[in-house]
Amino acid sequence: MPILQWLPRYSKSWVSGDIIAGLSVWALMVPQALGYAAISGVPVQYGLYAAAISLIVYAFFASSRHVVTGPSSTIAAVTGAAVLSVAHAGSSEAIALVAAITMLAGLILIILSVLKMGWVSNFLAESVLTGFIFGIGIDVAVGQLKHITGTKVAGESCWSKLAQLAESLPQAHTTTLIVGMIALVLLFALKIMAPKLPGALVALVLGIGASTILDLPGMGVAVVGKIPQGFPTPATPAISLITKNLNLVVSAAICVVLVGFSESLAAARQYASKYHYEIDVNQEMLAQGMANLTAGIFQSINVDGSLSKSSVNAASGAKSQVSSLAQGALVILTFLFLAPLFANLPEAVLGAIVIQAVVFGLMDVKAMKRIYRLNRTEFWVGIIALLSVLSFGTLQGVINGLLMSLAVLVARSSNPEIPVLGKLPNTHVFHRLENSPDSETYPGLVIIRFDGPLFFATANALRDKVQSVTRGSEPPVKTILIDMEGVDYVDLEGADMLGEITENMKGAGVAIHLARAKQVVMSLLQKVGVDRTIGHDHIHEKIFDAVNLITERS
Repeated sequence: MPILQWLPRYSKSWVSGDIIAGLSVWALMVPQALGYAAISGVPVQYGLYAAAISLIVYAFFASSRHVVTGPSSTIAAVTGAAVLSVAHAGSSEAIALVAAITMLAGLILIILSVLKMGWVSNFLAESVLTGFIFGIGIDVAVGQLKHITGTKVAGESCWSKLAQLAESLPQAHTTTLIVGMIALVLLFALKIMAPKLPGALVALVLGIGASTILDLPGMGVAVVGKIPQGFPTPATPAISLITKNLNLVVSAAICVVLVGFSESLAAARQYASKYHYEIDVNQEMLAQGMANLTAGIFQSINVDGSLSKSSVNAASGAKSQVSSLAQGALVILTFLFLAPLFANLPEAVLGAIVIQAVVFGLMDVKAMKRIYRLNRTEFWVGIIALLSVLSFGTLQGVINGLLMSLAVLVARSSNPEIPVLGKLPNTHVFHRLENSPDSETYPGLVIIRFDGPLFFATANALRDKVQSVTRGSEPPVKTILIDMEGVDYVDLEGADMLGEITENMKGAGVAIHLARAKQVVMSLLQKVGVDRTIGHDHIHEKIFDAVNLITERS
């Protein structure tokens, strides 16, 4: 628990900043937590429970000073998509399944932390994650429009929801529509014109006030209804329910881990870099795991680190995780004493709060523009991820995103850079020939550099390069020198390919030489016997020495 190290050194000068940050994030957290619980398919109070528990537990285990952990629209959408496919919203079955997914996600994170596997957070490609989250934002926003119109809309894909929404517009409840539109206009206006104001809290208070004074429930406007006061009780889902829906629970938990921790770590790294301190990836994984496991034990929804709430936290003057402890205490006071006030909150206002949150929090137009500007291929990969969410649903969208990330990884790995090198005049330096065409070359000798690991996905690329530089060359190539400095890993197939290339080139009258191979690479080449195939006198420590030896022999 890092808190045992930093709390005894806590400075009194930090108190005011941490408390003010706690109040600022609380104002944002409470209305959003209510909405994200609804997205997850459970009663709104479970969002408050999750916020309070995760804020306190995360503070004890976190290595980050600024990250705020709590309910998130992204993972709420993942969980809700899974749970609502087999259970009715708000039912005891839905509550139990959400708790099971939350607990399992926490356990997976803890196990990965113990195994030092924080690297899994890098598995989703940035373009895929950006497009996927953008798609979730659109899907969540469309799903909330039914609360604005006061109509019943269902559908597995975003497109079917939109079609049903369009068909239901003639039956829209006029008063509900007016309330929802006013809330939307207010929230977007405050976000644009007064971004520092807690717009969600303002809308929540005004919505409750208008509902009470004007008796909106009496006019047919749907409201949240009675919220129980007091602490949640620990409980574990029935084993029979979990086994009955095991595939759903496991797949949803894995998706929550991959997407949620990717967001959490992005926030932790961003603020560690900004404020010049170190974070421990595996410790962050443990902190998020403990927060989710504890939340699940108390039947709450999934949580993760939030970029938007962390931004408010840091901008408000937070210096440590004491701000999270303050936020947790405030949320506890909220569901202990203020819960009855939420009974008259119109669902249209809650829907508007969620829509505003996902539009500004998940639909990152700037990030998509940046990817488009820098790499068109990755942009279209992101668009495919976005459309996958809209067409097949959130859960399938995550799976498709994982497959696309794997495809991107394989595509990148299987096309390593293998430049031809030349020597800068009057130096011992060899670099890319294409960057300096006047560099010195040697008749009958081609020097290439392999940049990247030499393994099953890249081995053929080396063979193809060797064949291409020898084909039709004048004068004929007699020797190929491979600079191995950029190779820090070689597998059995890569080693075998080096041996195969050497044998094939010998048959064509071309000698293969290696230079600057790392010890870890040479170790495997020796075990496989490729060093003997190449010849010990063909393996060199420096390119310059190798070139001198080769040219002297020729």
